[in-house]
Amino acid sequence: MRVLIMEDNAQLSDELSTLLGEHNYQCDIAESIGDAKYYLDIRNYDLVLLGWGAKSPTTALNVIGDIKKDAHKTSVIVISDRLDKESEIEALRAGADDYMRKPLDNDILLVRIEAKLRFGASNIIEIEELIINPEEEKIIYQGNEIELKGKPFEVLTHLAMHKDQIVSKEQLLDAIWEEPELVTPNVIEVAINQIRQKMDKPLDITTIETVRRRGYRFCFPKKIG
Repeated sequence: MRVLIMEDNAQLSDELSTLLGEHNYQCDIAESIGDAKYYLDIRNYDLVLLGWGAKSPTTALNVIGDIKKDAHKTSVIVISDRLDKESEIEALRAGADDYMRKPLDNDILLVRIEAKLRFGASNIIEIEELIINPEEEKIIYQGNEIELKGKPFEVLTHLAMHKDQIVSKEQLLDAIWEEPELVTPNVIEVAINQIRQKMDKPLDITTIETVRRRGYRFCFPKKIG
């Protein structure tokens, strides 16, 4: 599960990242609205922890709206310095899934996160007879399960979530690999080849097409030949 932390207090951001990392969440920290928009554009987040300070009356509300418009399956928990009831109502009406006041209780925060991810919107992708279930790392086509795991599965899933968009190798590396600077773009070609060998050819379909010099695009349904 991947979490984006948007919090002005750098110390709190680091503490949250450490806490969630200890519970097997993958975390990114956005130090500004620009950083947040960049991360949200290239990665698929299950949850955003959004800090709302006392001096930013509308920024957080605008961010919630943007997240829900562009990534409606992503849950948003607001962590706020604001103690008044009206702010909580505003945040929830803007689209937040939960609201917690600071100082945070770590145990309660973890339970709230678990609840939102357990009961939140499904990330299952369904396109005609193709079903991709990221949570269970499972692909089903025409009722039959396809054996595709690991990075090839993650590449396929990321492209499917950005259907009809061209995604570059660099974007795929940044979205999927924990330390993209330590691997070469060739790993993307290997993953794409495995998708085509294990899925496209046996099923006589095309799921991903190469866009020369630009990257790859999820194009299913598209029959071969």
